Amino acid sequence: MAEITASMVKELRDATSLGMMDCKKALDETAGDIDAAKDLLRAKGMATAEKKAGRATKEGLVAIKIADDKKTAAMVEIQCETDFCARNDEFIGMVNGIRDLAYDAEVGEIAASDAITSRMHDAQGKIGENMSYSRGVKISAAKIGTYIHHNNKVGVIVGVDGDVDEETLTGLCQHIAFSNPMGITTDDIDKDLVAKETEIAKQQAIESGKPEEIAEKMVGGKIKKFLAQNALMEQAYVKDDKKTIKEILGGKTVTAFARYAVGDTGE
Repeated sequence: MAEITASMVKELRDATSLGMMDCKKALDETAGDIDAAKDLLRAKGMATAEKKAGRATKEGLVAIKIADDKKTAAMVEIQCETDFCARNDEFIGMVNGIRDLAYDAEVGEIAASDAITSRMHDAQGKIGENMSYSRGVKISAAKIGTYIHHNNKVGVIVGVDGDVDEETLTGLCQHIAFSNPMGITTDDIDKDLVAKETEIAKQQAIESGKPEEIAEKMVGGKIKKFLAQNALMEQAYVKDDKKTIKEILGGKTVTAFARYAVGDTGE
């Protein structure tokens, strides 16, 4: 049997915010497999902060540039060590310069080019703080909407396949910033993740002691809810939860979207 060390218990505690004994027991039951222990704790309904381990503490800024005809937009995220640096005019100017370079790139995910790296290194040398180009993306569509939170640490660009009024587009962007969907439709959600959620739901149903027929319905209901909560077109609109995003778009659909929050790469 694998030895359960104090550091393993601490790692699981940091990831789940649960007590030491709960974490130690879960690790004992999973032979020291931390990922399996996390799933076990969730299945028992004890994990209260499953995303805690993924919260980033890095600083930086998100910047967006959109075409005048609102058919193309680019977004970048640049990270730095401190918020003091993120508010530095030199850093802000560098981020905007890299945003412009991204806007001139091809549509799709944007890797760090020599020009991007050079621009960032120039600012790094002047400010004296470590920086990194986190990511960038360029989207084209019949119409593009954008949103930057007031602190410039959360940004959204979204493309739709037809003419949508500005108020609806702005609301859609704010919804994405708040709800952080995993995909546009249920088909876009990672199948491995759905399979894992299904197994967790099954374990919960078994532990509830319900008859098999009722347990199957419980699993089906939970997975349907999971998909609806994470697929953009099926999500309840944050400004009117009686309507889904599909309904507020009135027949139009989202063709692409990106949501950046400083330090949160989704890994």
